[in-house]
Amino acid sequence: MGEIILTMKDIDKSFPGVHALDHVDFELRRGEVHALMGENGAGKSTLMKVLTGIYTKDSGTITYEGETVEFHNTHDAQAAGIVIVHQELNMIGDLTVAQNIFIGREFKKGLMIDDRKMIRESKKLFDELHIDIDPRAKMSDLTVGKQQMCEIAKAISHQAKIIIFDEPSAALTEKEIEDLFAIIRDLRKQNLGIIYISHRMDEIKVITDRVTVMRDGAYIGTLITSECTKEDIINMMVGRVIYENPKTHSMVPEDAPVVLKVEHLNAGKSVQDVSFELRKGEILGFSGLMGAGRTETARALFGADPKQSGDIYVNGEKVTINSPEDAVRHGIGYLSEDRKRFGVVVQKTITENSTLATLEKYMAGMFINKAAEKAVAEKYIAELDTKTPGADQLVVNLSGGNQQKIVIAKWLVRNCDILIFDEPTRGIDVGAKNEIYKLMNLLASEGKSIIMISSEMTEILRMSDRIVVMCEGKKTGEIPIEEATQEAIMDKATRDIK
Repeated sequence: MGEIILTMKDIDKSFPGVHALDHVDFELRRGEVHALMGENGAGKSTLMKVLTGIYTKDSGTITYEGETVEFHNTHDAQAAGIVIVHQELNMIGDLTVAQNIFIGREFKKGLMIDDRKMIRESKKLFDELHIDIDPRAKMSDLTVGKQQMCEIAKAISHQAKIIIFDEPSAALTEKEIEDLFAIIRDLRKQNLGIIYISHRMDEIKVITDRVTVMRDGAYIGTLITSECTKEDIINMMVGRVIYENPKTHSMVPEDAPVVLKVEHLNAGKSVQDVSFELRKGEILGFSGLMGAGRTETARALFGADPKQSGDIYVNGEKVTINSPEDAVRHGIGYLSEDRKRFGVVVQKTITENSTLATLEKYMAGMFINKAAEKAVAEKYIAELDTKTPGADQLVVNLSGGNQQKIVIAKWLVRNCDILIFDEPTRGIDVGAKNEIYKLMNLLASEGKSIIMISSEMTEILRMSDRIVVMCEGKKTGEIPIEEATQEAIMDKATRDIK
């Protein structure tokens, strides 16, 4: 690692009712990949927003390349060479790759935009990063992984000296993560400073040089990655021990009734002749590689996507589910992997979100019974231990883990007996994950039945009573938890593509 390129010292930032940053320190060197970790709400994003000019700090100093600086907006930060690659990509699908990379900075030939030059310069950037992408391709035609590579190329085109990666691997396949790491290692060789925000502990050990941990808006400490353990980092993040032992036996009684039966479900190439059963009080894990068809199966079952054929039985009775309304009427709730698009309305309050699926119960003529609505929201805030100042808080102001609790509350208010959890802990820190796991186990013990789709092998092994494995739209196996290993799951997850 080279000389210090960035020092943030004693950074303080408050919002109404929230002390977001409490005199935080952070340091970055040239040629370093420095992880920034902490639970949701720890202040990581706020610190980076202060650095890149989105927020103005209340006090403290930022020293960049030896000079005290304060950026007033992201354009100022980019001009100085500090660029952020967001988790939610900021590309425009209808434009070409080259047009996206140089949007707002287009090359001109007279009064006309010089598309050829943008294509040439984009190609140079991709060659420099050893990326094979056609600059003329339409952005919407690329995979999420390729789109992210374009974001990185765009960052490099700003003559970046510091690149901030915010949860870069959340939606990537294993192969795309390998490609991402290859690029990051190459950028490190070019002496760039890289800030890497992630909740994936295994990635941190693979790709980073140092780890800075924040908790409750405060700086906890900095560790050299090669000299610390995963447990050291977790303990600093949450201030308590988190256990991640796999489940050794099913918690479901042998005589537990079948509450959901799916037979020969078909929905395009992604769902081909899928059959399975779910028992009362069971957590049924769905495992497989990205694109295996797990989410598509859930969406077809829930009526969110059209199915071509197949039979669905709820408590032994054959039912027709052609829409989410049909599914909800039969006691099925769906927690989407994309909670911000499909799970919550972030600009609405906790109260309003909690009753979204049951609003008719709180109608008095043309009006909503606000008192009853707030009372039920407060009940589930208490039961789920949601961290919030109150039920009137906007969901956008909650951490990812607490937003997920609001989605769960919505379906508990509806009293759904069958819950589909699609990637329930994506983008959630290790402490909040543990809370979600406890909550799922509690729901199962109370007789709720859960389908859990997860790309994290440790999560599948920790939570499932039984595991369904899919590959390329087909169910390729079913494993009791007593016989489940990572190797056994991967064997079935790659069965059709070896």
